[in-house]
Amino acid sequence: MDAKTGLFYVFALVLLVAAFKVITARNPVHAALYLVLAFFQAAAIWVLLKAEFLAITLVLVYVGAVMVLFLFVVMMLDINLEGVRKGFWKQFPLAATVGTLIALEMAAVLMGGFRPSQEPKSVVLSGHAAAQVSNTKELGKVLYSEYLYPLEIAAVILLVAIIAAIALTLRQRKDSKYINPADQIRVKRADRVSLVKILPTAPAPVPAAPEEKA
Repeated sequence: MDAKTGLFYVFALVLLVAAFKVITARNPVHAALYLVLAFFQAAAIWVLLKAEFLAITLVLVYVGAVMVLFLFVVMMLDINLEGVRKGFWKQFPLAATVGTLIALEMAAVLMGGFRPSQEPKSVVLSGHAAAQVSNTKELGKVLYSEYLYPLEIAAVILLVAIIAAIALTLRQRKDSKYINPADQIRVKRADRVSLVKILPTAPAPVPAAPEEKA
């Protein structure tokens, strides 16, 4: 076993452990951090497969943008963990059944799609010298030609997710102070300042006489 194969198994093992901790962590912040670790390990595997563009995109888009948004929303929502855990065992059989079906479908697709392949080599063009294949260029051609509509749908879904996250964090909270700018603009002078007339001099108050004891 060479070094590349060894690194692949190491990254894959850490990826599986991080993915398992994502769904078993009790704290949502810890789950999001484990998901960040899983993304990093997946990016490392992409680098081993010589797909540098996908690895950089995974780190910049998902780790640098999407997961930061997830952490922001999770930390701002102040989720009640006790309320979330209620009814877990009641819904567990249905969730386990759906998860098993999804796992079997993914296994069938992956095992049926594995074929022995070789690393991309230089392509000899007719009448030209050998040119190195650019996976970024080829990915762009496929992405914006055959998969244009799924790409646009994914962009719309991400936009809706961003708007929903902002709407959730902007909800009114009882323990936060809030000032309405419209009320500040409509305010009048009489509402801001109250004039109180005070006499320049006033007689000193006479102290009350002490009561005599019987």
